[in-house]
Amino acid sequence: MQLDEDYAEQVLNSGPGWLEPTVAKWQFLCYLADKKGYLLHGSGSPNIEMFEPRQSNDIAEFGNRKAVYAARDGIWPMFFAILDRTKYKMTIVNAAIRLESSRGELSDPYYFFSMTDKALQQKPFREGVVYVLPRAGFEEQTPYKFGDYLVHQNQWANLNSVKPVAKLHVSPHDFPFLKQIRGQDDEVLAKRVEKNPNGFPWCGTDSTPRQMGWCSTQRRSDLECTYGRG
Repeated sequence: MQLDEDYAEQVLNSGPGWLEPTVAKWQFLCYLADKKGYLLHGSGSPNIEMFEPRQSNDIAEFGNRKAVYAARDGIWPMFFAILDRTKYKMTIVNAAIRLESSRGELSDPYYFFSMTDKALQQKPFREGVVYVLPRAGFEEQTPYKFGDYLVHQNQWANLNSVKPVAKLHVSPHDFPFLKQIRGQDDEVLAKRVEKNPNGFPWCGTDSTPRQMGWCSTQRRSDLECTYGRG
C-alpha cells in the first residue's frame, strides 16, 4: 500500500485531480478516510468544482438541513455514487456506523444498504464519482446511545461551500457490497417507521432491533482488507 500512499500525497497536494490507485478502490478510499482524515462524497456528476449547500431530506434533524454532506468512511459514499436515483424512482435506507464501548473502544464499521424492491430488480446502477473533501468547516453528527454503546454515524455536514481536493471514478463492480443490497416493500417500511421511528433499519418482523448488527448488516471486517497493514 505504500506506493498508493505516496501517490495519494502527490495528487492531494497538487490540486484537484483524478485519483488512480493500484489497489481496490474501496480500500484506497478507506485509507483516505481512516488514516488521512478526509471526508468523502459520492455523486453521479464527474465535473463538480464546488459543492454548494443543498436541502436534504432525512428523518433525523442533523441530516435534514441545507448543507454539504460527506462521510468519514470509504465505502458508504460509493453507494450514492453508483446509485441512479434520477432515472429510477426509489426509497433508500442506508447507514455506516461504528459502535463505541463503555471503555471508549470503537468497533469495525457496520453497513446497511436497502432500496425499493422494484427498483433493485431493475439494477439501478451507473458509473459515478467519489469526491475527496477537506474536513475543515465540517461538523460531525452527534453519536447516540444504544444499549451499552454509543453509535457513531460517520456523517458530517458543512453549511458553507466546499471545494473538493480530488476525485475517483467508481463503477458498480467497485462497490464491495453490491450483492448485499436488500430490497424492501416501501408500504411495509412506512408502517414500521410510523410505529417505531427509532427502529432502524425496520426490517425485522416486529421492527425492533434485536442487536447492533440487525438484519444482515454488513461489516467491513468481512471483506479482505489490506490497507494500512503493510
